[in-house]
Amino acid sequence: SGSSDPYCVVKVDNEVVARTATVWKSLNPFWGEEITLLLPRGFRSLAVYMLDEDTIGQDDVIGKVSLSHQQISAEPRGMDRWLSLAPVNPDQEVQGEIHLELQVPERGHPRVLRCHLIQARDLAPRDPSGTSDPFARVSCCGHTSETAVVKKTRFPHWDEVLELELPEGELGEAVLSVEVWDWDIVGKNDFLGRVEFPLGTLCPGPTRGWFQLLPFPSATEDRGGQLGALRLAVRLVEDTVLPPHHYQPLIQLLTEPILCPAQPPEGTALAVLEEVTSGESRQDVATKLVKIFLGQGLAVPLLDYLTTHELARTTDPNTLFRSNSLASKSMEQFMKVVGLPYLHEVLKPVLNRIFEEKKYVELDPGKMELSRGRRISFKGSLSEAQVRESSLELLKGYLGDIVDAIVGSVDKCPLPMRVAFKQLRRRVEERFPLAQHQEVRYFSISGFLFLRFFAPAVLTPKLFRLREQHAEPRTSRTLLLLAK
Repeated sequence: SGSSDPYCVVKVDNEVVARTATVWKSLNPFWGEEITLLLPRGFRSLAVYMLDEDTIGQDDVIGKVSLSHQQISAEPRGMDRWLSLAPVNPDQEVQGEIHLELQVPERGHPRVLRCHLIQARDLAPRDPSGTSDPFARVSCCGHTSETAVVKKTRFPHWDEVLELELPEGELGEAVLSVEVWDWDIVGKNDFLGRVEFPLGTLCPGPTRGWFQLLPFPSATEDRGGQLGALRLAVRLVEDTVLPPHHYQPLIQLLTEPILCPAQPPEGTALAVLEEVTSGESRQDVATKLVKIFLGQGLAVPLLDYLTTHELARTTDPNTLFRSNSLASKSMEQFMKVVGLPYLHEVLKPVLNRIFEEKKYVELDPGKMELSRGRRISFKGSLSEAQVRESSLELLKGYLGDIVDAIVGSVDKCPLPMRVAFKQLRRRVEERFPLAQHQEVRYFSISGFLFLRFFAPAVLTPKLFRLREQHAEPRTSRTLLLLAK
């Protein structure tokens, strides 16, 4: 069809840790998915593989982007850029470690290098069964020796000692190579990784330990973006988490203006936080504040405090809560944490039906495909008016069901959300008491409940875990029109 069905797989040190949804029939996919990973402090690399999903046969690998720990750590504020996809070579796709003990005698005739191959772990699966048939090969100074093959495992245990005779005199640039291969009865063996030791660097005594398997040096040329590019935003945050009592002074400082409202608001920690946080970091600050205050059972008083202070600064009721202030971001985060099960219960049945029906809906004449409509006309393509009428009928039906579900869900709405909105309404009435502003009390609530809660979930159900996959283009357009 001239397109692909791309999805991405995220690997840390060659272990799959996450997968995005598939974007169907696109060469310019947008995912917009945010993945948070808890990584071991000593991780080595992060790689994102892009694949094309096929309903029959194996998925095709399009390319990959690989970032080392050092590359990610070098940008403490995070990186956000386009990165060219590199080709994927099976000989480069290795993983796992090998447990060895090496001993090179200082003198003697003949000099014999002794290599004890103990075991390996977490090798790459190379057979359809999801395992491999690994054996190890040791090479040095023109001599080679191999272990036995251990069948159907990614964790082979050899416990074999291989000995190689070394030439007399200085060893110079001599290198010991230990390679691991997957034995195949038909065709050539598959490479599983290797590790090298310059003999001049080995101690006179035994050298023993676990060693990471590495790929062959890359022989592939840079394709210069011919495979496409992937835009990634990556940020590494290294946190040291202390026992709970260490955080009590901070929690006390943050909660003080809530628990002791008599003090002047200007000098409180919350007021200072709002002043010093920039627009881009306000989301992170709001997220953490809501979590802290939820843990203290003070989330609703926090929202009351923040919204009251924003109301005090607002002179035009038409601009109320329209900015991405700390109050707006905190309320938005609070609804996501407290109200997600409620959101699922209200919206999921209708959204599932929209996804299943895949009806063609379009109101913009410039985007209409008149050959595709709700029904087939004996006179050929439908007219613009017919498509608009059909689309309007469908949209009204879907929207009516969504509104009915929301209006009928009062008793299911979580109590903390209802209390927060009740307080918000009271504060708005106090700030704008005139009769001409009587509708502001409702707009302030609907601005949060619809614009920051229900509408975004209708627009992108995947990001609210309402669907496993992103919508295909036709359904996505229907959701956009519904959200608007």
